[in-house]
Amino acid sequence: MPSMPEMQRIKTKVCLVGEAAVGKTSLIRRFVQDDFDDRYITTLGAKVSKREIVFDMPDRKRIQMDITIWDIMGEKGFRDLLKEAFFHGAKGVLAVADLTRYSTLKELDDWVQGVFKVVGEIPVVYAINKIDLKDEVMILYGDKEIGEATRAFEAPFFYTSAKTGENVELLFQRLGTMVLKREGLSVAS
Repeated sequence: MPSMPEMQRIKTKVCLVGEAAVGKTSLIRRFVQDDFDDRYITTLGAKVSKREIVFDMPDRKRIQMDITIWDIMGEKGFRDLLKEAFFHGAKGVLAVADLTRYSTLKELDDWVQGVFKVVGEIPVVYAINKIDLKDEVMILYGDKEIGEATRAFEAPFFYTSAKTGENVELLFQRLGTMVLKREGLSVAS
């Protein structure tokens, strides 16, 4: 009888950053609870959620990543005031823009730089969120501005929808893979 692959557990902290109402809380809710609620509730301070992802390694080992997800309030003054406390210990960043508001993409540079000032350069993945709102799109698909924004941080990007769940799982999986790679672990493809 073949033996079960060996399981290693690691803990990691990721922060979701971006302007107010881009869908950070909704992306987390979709990822953690596979649920969506279209009522807007402002995040005050930071909300912490948890979920596990299992990664298969090339050597038949498996890694269970216990992810602590910090949903950071999207107000600039708040970011400057409490960034040390909320970003401390982060291993990855999900930078979230709202496809219907072009300014939210431009602001992400400051958010990511704010995290880097506290923890150094860590993996970043961009979520271009709300692709379900096709009639209200302001950031065009394949827009060169997305490429320019993400290139500065060597960050991949995904078009996501917390409402439909499109690419949400993939978004977190990719960030998890990047965190593992930075820790010197490579995931089986």
